[in-house]
Amino acid sequence: MKSILVIGIGRFGKHLCQNLVENGNDVMAVDENEENLEEILPIVTSAKIGDCTKEEVLRSFGVSNFDICFVCIGTNFQSSLEVTNLLKEMGAKYVISKATRDIQAKFLLKNGADEVVYPDRDIAKRMATRVSMNHVYDYVELGPYSIYEIQPLQEWIGKSIREVDFRAKYNVSIIGIKQGEETTLMLTPEHIFATEEHLMVVGKKEDIDRILKQL
Repeated sequence: MKSILVIGIGRFGKHLCQNLVENGNDVMAVDENEENLEEILPIVTSAKIGDCTKEEVLRSFGVSNFDICFVCIGTNFQSSLEVTNLLKEMGAKYVISKATRDIQAKFLLKNGADEVVYPDRDIAKRMATRVSMNHVYDYVELGPYSIYEIQPLQEWIGKSIREVDFRAKYNVSIIGIKQGEETTLMLTPEHIFATEEHLMVVGKKEDIDRILKQL
């Protein structure tokens, strides 16, 4: 469990708070607008109304006591930049700031952000990749590698991972399978491929593309 401060409770901030709480974290939510806090009041550990560009307001939260501080201000980049800088000056351990453009990310990183996220861009890219490829059911990018959820090739059905010699033949690793709502990880080499399952595979895009072209 971690102690987390979330500043800026717009759409992204609300979803972030909800998911952080569901994962067992203590969350303090802060926004200038009381209405933005109403929906998450029942779930967060605490909620505060305040303008975090004001040093005395931010200082009152004891930012150095939080494991992570999120800056999710989406409509006013100047405020996001100021808050990011103030958090780091006050001893925040780890600051994650939201950006919508690369130029914003550069300024945020120079002014104290330890990490920058692009939620809108990342979701759009993930959705575009998924709908543009046949037989891809989900997709997550991990630097030079990606995780794809795909269906097995017909030629694999009834054979084991060992028989297919999967890793050596395709330069791609299977990290698990999904059947309906159930997910199984850490498969043995004796696992038999079945028509009704989806494979979760990880590898470089060009290697996985070679499999997708055969589906």
